[in-house]
Amino acid sequence: MRNNTNVKEFILVGLSEITAYQPLLFLVFLCIYIVTLCGNLCMIVAYNLNSKLHTPMYFNLANFAFTEMGYVTTIVPKMLENFLAERKTITFNGCATQMYFAFLFAGVECYLLAAMAYDRYNAICHPLLYITIMSRKVCLQLVVGSWMLSAVNALIHNVLTFTLTFCGSNTINHFFCDVPPVLELACTSTKINEIVLFIGGGCVLISSITVITISYVRIISTILNMNSSSGRKKAFSTCTSHFTVVAIFYGSAIFMYFRPKSSYSMHQDSLASLMYTVIAPLLNPFIYSLRNKDVKEALRSLKDGFV
Repeated sequence: MRNNTNVKEFILVGLSEITAYQPLLFLVFLCIYIVTLCGNLCMIVAYNLNSKLHTPMYFNLANFAFTEMGYVTTIVPKMLENFLAERKTITFNGCATQMYFAFLFAGVECYLLAAMAYDRYNAICHPLLYITIMSRKVCLQLVVGSWMLSAVNALIHNVLTFTLTFCGSNTINHFFCDVPPVLELACTSTKINEIVLFIGGGCVLISSITVITISYVRIISTILNMNSSSGRKKAFSTCTSHFTVVAIFYGSAIFMYFRPKSSYSMHQDSLASLMYTVIAPLLNPFIYSLRNKDVKEALRSLKDGFV
């Protein structure tokens, strides 16, 4: 990214400016990072080594786990470094790179959550045609399309943000290079950036939320019309984990990006961002594994294989 400004590096305020808290925060987030990587890696390994999981549902779940690992790795290592550093800095190009990949992985997650909802819709509403509709080719197209659309969206926001002029303060009131706090440092008008952020982010969120909403409306309608109570319970159980993940991710993301600029505050932004950048990737493997019999059996067999 070409730097046409006087700013060569940014200072990340982080989660707390109290020096005494930094070692404790380092240990807490180091543990979170390790557990997150291990949990999501287990999901990927379980999918690859257990032939029973070679279905569209678990294919999407394995790709989602990979995306979660990439998302948290984009943000947490630099956060850990700054917990122990006297000057919590990130270079201009480093900030641009972090922002690009954060937007990339966030966009992929949105689309994959929509693809997973579409998969559940076909499995429950069209069980006889499920294998035909959700073929290997279709699953690959959904994943590749998610990455391509997200890459273009991330590039647009990145270019618009880092071609602005930064000539004053270089202190980012956040723990990573996100668009809203970086825009606050620009010396030139950011109106176009804010419009593009709202429209671009809105297209990603609204399109994926629309697919998810329509899928779940039809899923619930189909489930309620089932005659078997055990069938209804089984159908609901296959959707509960996904719906929980959707609520955590979209709830915090919408709070972060779709509220009036005047209501922005560092504390609220940090808490909201932590939910979808750090906490959600930590919880998701447990949400899926604890509520899914097939995943638990695969992880158990994986454990037995190493013992």
